Amino acid sequence: MSQMPQQAAPAKCPSCAEPLESGDLFCGACGYDLSAVPAAPPDHPTLTMGASGVGPSGVNWPPPEPESSSTHADPHLPTDLPGTDSGGTPLPGSAPHGSPGSPAAGVRFDRPPEPDEDYPLQAPDPRVAASAAENAESTGAAGAAKVCVACRAGRVDDDGYCENCGHAQPRERDHMEQESGPVAAVSDRGLRHHRNEDAFAVGCTALPDGTPAVLAVVCDGVSSATRPDEASMAASRAAGECLLAALPQGTHPQAALHEAIVAASHAVNALADEPTSAREHTPHQNAPACTIVGSVVTAGLLVVGWVGDSRAYWVPADRSSPPARLTEDDSWAAQMVAAGLMSEAQAYADERAHAITGWLGADAYELEPHTASFKPDRPGVVVVCTDGLWNYAETAEEMSEIVPADVALRPLHAARVLVGHALDGGGHDNVTVALLPFPAPPQGAGSA
Repeated sequence: MSQMPQQAAPAKCPSCAEPLESGDLFCGACGYDLSAVPAAPPDHPTLTMGASGVGPSGVNWPPPEPESSSTHADPHLPTDLPGTDSGGTPLPGSAPHGSPGSPAAGVRFDRPPEPDEDYPLQAPDPRVAASAAENAESTGAAGAAKVCVACRAGRVDDDGYCENCGHAQPRERDHMEQESGPVAAVSDRGLRHHRNEDAFAVGCTALPDGTPAVLAVVCDGVSSATRPDEASMAASRAAGECLLAALPQGTHPQAALHEAIVAASHAVNALADEPTSAREHTPHQNAPACTIVGSVVTAGLLVVGWVGDSRAYWVPADRSSPPARLTEDDSWAAQMVAAGLMSEAQAYADERAHAITGWLGADAYELEPHTASFKPDRPGVVVVCTDGLWNYAETAEEMSEIVPADVALRPLHAARVLVGHALDGGGHDNVTVALLPFPAPPQGAGSA
């Protein structure tokens, strides 16, 4: 493993304003620990994106529970405990527990070190798969034999191997697609992981007055934990089912999304209740864990909720209008930027950037879902994705540039294009993206 680069220090000590040298880890005057991670910023209130006066949805929603409600225990802040990686080793530059200026905990790396070489069998490029499906449909060969994803020529036998080159074919979860009315999602294993540890749930429903609502949930398994693929699948299913049950009953979308994240957390926690014999084989591994991000879109309201570093972006249909990132990462990098200790470019270039400070799992600290609601004054699309995509389009402007202009007409095609962008960029991680139109169109509307 290569040596960890030194983090950049601010020009002045945040504690005593003493000038600092580049590469300083502690202030020479007061001893302030420059690597300390501050607490995460508070959630956003409901915001109007653009002009005010957006039409109401017509639903008499009860107000969401206040964040300080007594039904939720006070959360442990990331600064309560020292930071360690998934194996319990102090993060580089961390002071021992209990020492002055020890950095924040509740920090874990969301993936183990990646190998230098690609895996020999790559997941299928979604654009190639889509092209093959369209060709089969156009020729009427609905039951045509599958073509090998490795050599693109051999027929795949009943055992899942190519008769031409002998390659085993990808598992079903290596590449998943789903379209539910106007919302669509695509998930792909990527080019370097041996399995897909992402999962998603999408759906459309109606509010009590009949107005439409669409939803999407995207989860990213924490690779340094045990069974991350099961964690993400359990979380996405639980959250999706909770939303589909709550919204038609008139629950406010922001409250419904909060409860969906709690339900997802319970589903992941349940995976830790495994037999003693299973734990004996992996005694040092963390409990199953994942991140989560979700969105609910109605006729006049856009709601997002998350825990971890999966993200949601707003991309207006009129690309002359500014796009926006709607979530703030629960990560080491985000908190370093929030503290003013590093620039965003510096923080996300650091090897510790993807150390997350919030996740779903039995070994997580007190769960505190983030939620925010917005009222855009113009049509657009919400991009809900894992870091396997936003690593290749990090800013809102970069994400806006790669979203196809016809996303409202062909959401599944647009999702394939975005996954293809990540694969073209290297596909170093699993890639999952869901696209939701705003405002939610009438029921029955979908891809053209």
